[in-house]
Amino acid sequence: MLHLFDTRTRKAQEVSAMDGKKLRFYCCGPTVYGPAHIGNFRTFVLQDVFRRVVELGGVKTTHVRNLTDVDDKTIRDSQKNGVSLAEFTAGWTAKFHNDCEALNCLSPHIEPSAVAHIPEQIAMVQALVEKGHAYTSDDGSVYFRISSFADYGKLSHLDERELDLGKTANARSNADEYEKDSVADFVLWKGRRAEDGPNFWQSPWGEGRPGWHLECSAMINKYFGSDFDLHSGGVDLVFPHHENEVAQSRCACGGDFARLWFHITHLLVDGGKMSKSLGNMYTLEDLEKLGYKAGEVRYVLAGGYYRRPLNFTLSSLSDARSALARMARFDNQLKKAAGQDKLPSYKHLCNKQPELGVFATAWASLNDDLNTPEALGHVFSAMKATNVAELSAAEAQACREAYHFILSAFGIVLPEEEAQEEAPAEVKVLAEQRWQAKQEKNWAESDRLRGEITALGWMVKDRKDGYDLVKN
Repeated sequence: MLHLFDTRTRKAQEVSAMDGKKLRFYCCGPTVYGPAHIGNFRTFVLQDVFRRVVELGGVKTTHVRNLTDVDDKTIRDSQKNGVSLAEFTAGWTAKFHNDCEALNCLSPHIEPSAVAHIPEQIAMVQALVEKGHAYTSDDGSVYFRISSFADYGKLSHLDERELDLGKTANARSNADEYEKDSVADFVLWKGRRAEDGPNFWQSPWGEGRPGWHLECSAMINKYFGSDFDLHSGGVDLVFPHHENEVAQSRCACGGDFARLWFHITHLLVDGGKMSKSLGNMYTLEDLEKLGYKAGEVRYVLAGGYYRRPLNFTLSSLSDARSALARMARFDNQLKKAAGQDKLPSYKHLCNKQPELGVFATAWASLNDDLNTPEALGHVFSAMKATNVAELSAAEAQACREAYHFILSAFGIVLPEEEAQEEAPAEVKVLAEQRWQAKQEKNWAESDRLRGEITALGWMVKDRKDGYDLVKN
């Protein structure tokens, strides 16, 4: 059974379906005003690994992930580009879906959009006003009164943070996103403004549009009701976005809202913050232009522990390429030993888990707070410990099914192994002699033998547990 660190309780909690049937979880999706970058996809890929581990563990799921297609940014940029909001967001939504497919992410079961749920959002604001948790302003906007909700701040542990208290006294925030140290009554419904152009809807408070925090609460209530199993997003959403969701949802609908909170930490690039000004805000398309494949990007993003920042580098993609090549070689060895290329589908694996054998430790790590780097380490240890030549055809097939069960949990699709020219006997002898010299730390002899191998038109690529010979 999977256990995850819960943001609210700060404890590892068992992930289970409260209704005993399906695990219902909600993920904050993209704001479709531009291409998603690798920082966004770190969150989406790890949410995908989470879902796969749950489903492969035998638990059915209902996965809801929203699309933010109306907010300050989508309106601003659609106006700037001289196109309708619907046309503008449709293009970026298609791009997002294409990138998700390239990264082998499972599609959510339900993908609601903010614009398609305006009536539900208006109804929630009405409920909050009627119950005294919200109030209108002179410009037709409606604000949530945070002083009316005694549990405000419990998710993000506000009482343990240093805050700019000068911003808390009767302050309001009309922006969809605001400063992380500002505790303010937040906007639920934004009165129509000139800069919004034609992007407004009728409401009991006049023409306007919903605030950003409102959409998730309205969609969750529609598809899950007042209580559900798990809510997920990037750690940057804990406050104020998720804190505001809790407040407005519990005050409007009752219930306890999400039982568990699964947040993914930031992605760094070359040890620093990712930003457009530094030229390191990579999209999947940017990396493909540099010669890297989506599968390599997924390997790097999935391989970082979700509770620690991931330092993304281009060299990590090169390392991923080598790792995936090793995995593909091992798979081909098992396939040849099994004498067949038949594997159970993902759906079949979700219904019937194979005997995992040497890969059981990798599965245990995935279920222990989704420890993906530890799990990958166990995968490579299992590969190293397996002498495929000693396996019968049935044993090789069983081992391959267990191997692909773990690969399915990571969402890894193995590359096709490139056919390599076999090195002549002379080069193999020199390579073995060099490896022996290296083990004896005879660096001078090792370098001399490498030179001889190079002169014969071959290159030695060292691994931790051996080497490969590649034709120059």
